[in-house]
Amino acid sequence: MARPARPVLSRQRIIETATTIIDTEGLPALSTRRLARELRVQAPSLYNHFATKEEILDAVGDAIIAGVDLSMFGRDAWPDALRSWAHAYRAAYAAHPNVVPFLVHGPGRRPAALRLADAVYGALVDAGWPPRYATRIGATMRFFIAGSALGSFALGFPADPALYDENYPHLTDAHRLSEHRSEVDDGAFELGLESLIKGFESLYPAVVKQPAD
Repeated sequence: MARPARPVLSRQRIIETATTIIDTEGLPALSTRRLARELRVQAPSLYNHFATKEEILDAVGDAIIAGVDLSMFGRDAWPDALRSWAHAYRAAYAAHPNVVPFLVHGPGRRPAALRLADAVYGALVDAGWPPRYATRIGATMRFFIAGSALGSFALGFPADPALYDENYPHLTDAHRLSEHRSEVDDGAFELGLESLIKGFESLYPAVVKQPAD
């Protein structure tokens, strides 16, 4: 009887399997040996598609960023575009939190990440922002969004009332934060996002040349 055929190895299968490993076990769990075992191939087979483990990580990161909607840029007013993009970007990070520490190092040579940076920067420059401000706004937004995805503020406080007794008189309700994770974390993101955008809007008239009447 013929042995069942193994699925054909492809870049897409490698990326999807690597993403699953990272999502479930974290970045340190990914190795070419582990990946080959999950794919039921010999490790050298991977090198027909990727030269190094770092290239696989780049492909995983780029696949995640490729899912971020950028259609609002060039369509919506820049403040609205930043809001919509920030939510889409955060959602992509939230779906794959274990990859965030790798992604925060910047776009590198990843095409989707570079397209994202180009879209944000281009929309701001087209709206009249001087290039140096467009760069700073893009960086500020990325710092904020990535930071919000690196961990939960609410879950950082143990649910042990005794811990906060007399030594921390202002934290007597801190043990309840974990029960309200979504309200706390999502609320903090919304507050921070609106504060940033309102701040940019207040700065806009001072640094952007207005057309003459």
